[in-house]
Amino acid sequence: MIWTLKVKSDSGRFLVDECVRVIEMKSDSSLLDLHDAIQDAVGFDRDHLFEFFAGRHRRNQEVVYADTFDSEGAADTYAGISLQQVFPLSGKCKLFYHFDFGDDWYFIITKSRKKAFEATPGVEYPRVVEKSGPDPEQYPDWE
Repeated sequence: MIWTLKVKSDSGRFLVDECVRVIEMKSDSSLLDLHDAIQDAVGFDRDHLFEFFAGRHRRNQEVVYADTFDSEGAADTYAGISLQQVFPLSGKCKLFYHFDFGDDWYFIITKSRKKAFEATPGVEYPRVVEKSGPDPEQYPDWE
């Protein structure tokens, strides 16, 4: 089944404008797949550590999906956790994606209430189906 996810910028060292991307993904995709989809959707370089966690806000990590900051260990862990295992979230929790622990890019991921649907033949998933705001500038030009 295909799920619709909304990915919204929450904060980041160089965040100027709000960035929202709506991504359609297979429900059995992993958190590692979601990491890659977000990186592609906002034009980042996949060159830093990342984590996923759930909580009411980003300082409240009620559920941490990997307990390692080793890049290979985390990637292996995230590859084994599907979106179906994460959603639905309990209570008022939100899913957070934290990328680059120095510049602290935070994104909030929510699952749309839109009904899941069968994959369309010939369509490659994940895919961005809606964009609002510019891509965040990961490395601003300091001229």
